[in-house]
Amino acid sequence: MTTSDNAACMRTIIDLPEDERAVLDAHCRQRGLSRAAAIREALHLWLQHQQPRSDNVFGLWRDRNTDALTLESELRQEWTR
Repeated sequence: MTTSDNAACMRTIIDLPEDERAVLDAHCRQRGLSRAAAIREALHLWLQHQQPRSDNVFGLWRDRNTDALTLESELRQEWTR
C-alpha cells in the first residue's frame, strides 16, 4: 500500500499497448501529471459515471395518472394467487 492524499491506496500494475502508453505519456506531459495521477483521475471519473444517479430517475413516472397508493395496491394484487 502507498499513501496518496493521506489515504491508504492499493498499488497495482496494468498492461497498456504501446500506442495507448504513448498517448497517455503525451497527455501526462501536457498536463504535468504522472502516469499514476492521470490513471487515478481517469478511474475516478469513470467510477463516478458508473454510479446510478437519482436525477436520472426523478420524475420518471410523472406522466402516469395513477397515485402511489393505487399503484402499490395494484402491484400487491399481483402477489395473490
